[in-house]
Amino acid sequence: MRDSPALLLQKHGIQITAQRLAVLEVVAARPHCTADDVAEDVRAKIGAISRQAVYDALAIMVERRIIRRIEPAGSPARYENRVADNHHHLICRSCGSTVDVDCAVGGTPCLIPKDTAGFHVDEAEVIYWGTCPRCLPVGREKPTR
Repeated sequence: MRDSPALLLQKHGIQITAQRLAVLEVVAARPHCTADDVAEDVRAKIGAISRQAVYDALAIMVERRIIRRIEPAGSPARYENRVADNHHHLICRSCGSTVDVDCAVGGTPCLIPKDTAGFHVDEAEVIYWGTCPRCLPVGREKPTR
């Protein structure tokens, strides 16, 4: 976050509260966290906060594009504050570890629709699935490309 959390909320027309500030700070400090992760960390930070208050704060921040919600298949939604670019994610099938992956380079025909049906396309979301280095069996060679 370049701006302070309070300034960021203010710039996007969101009322500044201790709960919203804490939610934004947690998402910034813990990319790819779930709403439950956010609630747990916010409670540790400021005390009581309802689950609904966390969901409401996350929803308005996603709506105003302060944070991004990603929804990997078979996994709860995750939140991050990296919204200034069009990047993708790599998720471990074993432990669920999620990392950012910059956009594909070179020929990317799957990211450019043949027909936009009149839509103005401003984002493509890709999730790569695999096994992270910690979950790879010992002695198994990592695939090379």
